[in-house]
Amino acid sequence: MYFLEEDEFCIVKRKRNKTMRKVKFKNRNWDTAAHLHLPDNFDETQNYPAIVCVHPGGSVKEQTAGLYAGKLAKKGFIALAYDASFQGESGGEPRYLEDPTTRVEDIHYAVDYLTTLNFVDKNRIGLLGICAGGGYAANAALKERRIRAVATVSGVNIGRAFREANFLETLEAVSSQRTAEANGAESIITNWTPNSSEEAKQAGINDLDMLEAIDYYRTPRGKFPTSNNKLLFASMPDLIMFDAFHLADFMLTQPLGIRYF
Repeated sequence: MYFLEEDEFCIVKRKRNKTMRKVKFKNRNWDTAAHLHLPDNFDETQNYPAIVCVHPGGSVKEQTAGLYAGKLAKKGFIALAYDASFQGESGGEPRYLEDPTTRVEDIHYAVDYLTTLNFVDKNRIGLLGICAGGGYAANAALKERRIRAVATVSGVNIGRAFREANFLETLEAVSSQRTAEANGAESIITNWTPNSSEEAKQAGINDLDMLEAIDYYRTPRGKFPTSNNKLLFASMPDLIMFDAFHLADFMLTQPLGIRYF
């Protein structure tokens, strides 16, 4: 299952017009799978501004990041959407790890890749991050001076979001699980969201943001095979400790655009 029929038609049409290329770039010693979206009437002899599109937690390049990348390409940008390390079609072990440090490094390597393309204007590279990707994008820009501007859509500081729950209990549980795994137990894979709105209601979850995420990611509206709603439980301590905006008051000097729905 993919997107709504209208969105699916747009993606198929763009592929037919050769306005999207499947590409790969390295993050350390593994490949990052990406889609490079190109403007209509693309000309390799020209220089274009470029934008790295950073997907939400648990998402993949074919979902929101790819939809925004396609729209940006229509506006004349080179737009790169990719799967985070350890997830989707990208490499890296262990699978389903959500490591904020590596998520930010993914962005640096994506910028590296764009600078190797002769048709990209190296002085006009920006970021667009959605949900947790918005927090990762802002954090990457703190030390990445090649990034000239940052935009977020429903940007989330994912560490703060996880700290709003019973994080001490979670840390205790992960510590116990690490001891179990050190002694031969299997890793625990949990879910990013309940698998349906009915499952959420049964769990007493009525948060609007979560219900809307389920309505997109876990239904035919936005579901995609490589976005399988899996999260390595051992990811939780690093997520809880992460602060996307630490030192932002001093170091985030690039223009920042924020949009919420």
